[in-house]
Amino acid sequence: MAFYQKIPSLFRVLFPAMLWKIKTDERIVYLTFDDGPHPTVTPWVLDELKKYNFKATFFCVGNNVRLHRSIYEKVIAEGHRTGNHTYDHIKGWKTVDHLYYDNIEQCAQLVDSNLFRPPYGQVTLAQVNELKKNYLIIMWSLLSGDFDKKLNVNKALELMKKHTKPGSIIVFHDSEKAKSNLMKILPQYLQFLKEQGYSCQTL
Repeated sequence: MAFYQKIPSLFRVLFPAMLWKIKTDERIVYLTFDDGPHPTVTPWVLDELKKYNFKATFFCVGNNVRLHRSIYEKVIAEGHRTGNHTYDHIKGWKTVDHLYYDNIEQCAQLVDSNLFRPPYGQVTLAQVNELKKNYLIIMWSLLSGDFDKKLNVNKALELMKKHTKPGSIIVFHDSEKAKSNLMKILPQYLQFLKEQGYSCQTL
């Protein structure tokens, strides 16, 4: 199964302490943007969301917040929500636990949120058990794949439309790496959501 398709339900069963989707019968989805804030990409995303009055959740890297504080504040001022994505975008699988927690706490000094998403989705069971004491750990049900330089944009968009369901948590990236694909996919996907009667809310 391609990575930009829906996450198999088995994952949600095996890792119940993490939130993979929202249970709802309403036509609501939850757009999320990882790795920002970025000086040009994030403002562009905000403008696209504003066209539809859609709200989203931005999982921010602490060091990027430090570098682009005014953009972070703009995200909040426009009614969106933020979450912790570590200070240095580090992998839980490859980081000693106490250093991982310290990096998350460093981000928390800049990002006031009880939401956490592990970069790359890489987090150990021990780390989950510790982090869930203070955070709601947000995963996803649908990946855009915008970070992949070899992405077939049309195919990715087709699959995203196919697998979008009420309560879907959808991942995009407001980053330099994803910029090209994001700017092709996001406007079309937002238009699709609007046409299908979906609203977009914060987590």
